[in-house]
Amino acid sequence: MIDPSRREFLSRSMTLGAAALTAGPLGAAVASAAEKPDAKMKPNSKMKLGLVTYLWGKDWDLPTLIANCEKSGVLGVEPRTTHPHGVEPSLDAAGRKEVKKRFDDSPVVHVGPGSNERFDYPDAAALNQAIETTKAFVKLSHDTGGSGVKVKPNSFQKGVEREKTIEQIGRSLNVLGKFAGDYGQEIRLEVHGSCGPLPVIKQIMDVADNPNVGVCWNCNGDELEGKGLAYHFNLVKDRFGATAHVRELNVGKYPYQDLIKLYVEMNYTGWILLECRSAPKDRVAALVEQREVFERMVAKARG
Repeated sequence: MIDPSRREFLSRSMTLGAAALTAGPLGAAVASAAEKPDAKMKPNSKMKLGLVTYLWGKDWDLPTLIANCEKSGVLGVEPRTTHPHGVEPSLDAAGRKEVKKRFDDSPVVHVGPGSNERFDYPDAAALNQAIETTKAFVKLSHDTGGSGVKVKPNSFQKGVEREKTIEQIGRSLNVLGKFAGDYGQEIRLEVHGSCGPLPVIKQIMDVADNPNVGVCWNCNGDELEGKGLAYHFNLVKDRFGATAHVRELNVGKYPYQDLIKLYVEMNYTGWILLECRSAPKDRVAALVEQREVFERMVAKARG
């Protein structure tokens, strides 16, 4: 039998999914979209800290990944493709059921797979293949309890007009957003590559107007130049999806406290995901440290 809290969540999720298909710009439903990742998140909960398994989780199988996240209190995971946790489109039905059960039996949330698909290919066959592979990731995310799929734009190609590439990426995202909506999923465009400057991402998202397509902030550094962080943040914040990527919050000169304040001020309720680059000896202890830093930053921003 389904317990009352689970039944309430399922009912709310169906309502949100239907609304997403008829909503206008994603910015009108940022809070609702951000609630999708987690059947275990309380309604109206604020943003939470999770992990992209880019480096810190690159060699952990799925049981180890879930256990280490649980130990650290970093309770969301974007499992990156090609890593040993094996959350891949090649999984059969039994494998997908097992992945979902492992997450369901833990406090750790499967936020959704991090694919490596991109939509800048000049070759039509390569572009179509990227779209079809992303659709396979959407089905995988749905079957394993995730709420969306990370993709990339990615680069301007030699001999191809910039406007053509921007249009192509945007149209591809619209195709995928429509497809994802049928599965209650979100397409998360990571700010990445030579198409990554925020004014370019804004142009892409102006084309990609499907409400199931959102921006995944990525802390590249170029958003600090020119008109600065707040300007670039505000340029796309009405299209934010349910995930954002950060590096180590207490390393380097990136103004993470300012970034967290911007998220707090907009009442963001999605996942801030650690995509860390260092090589600590004890990664669980490092995750604990990052969680504590994150909690202090959020408290300061709210204070």
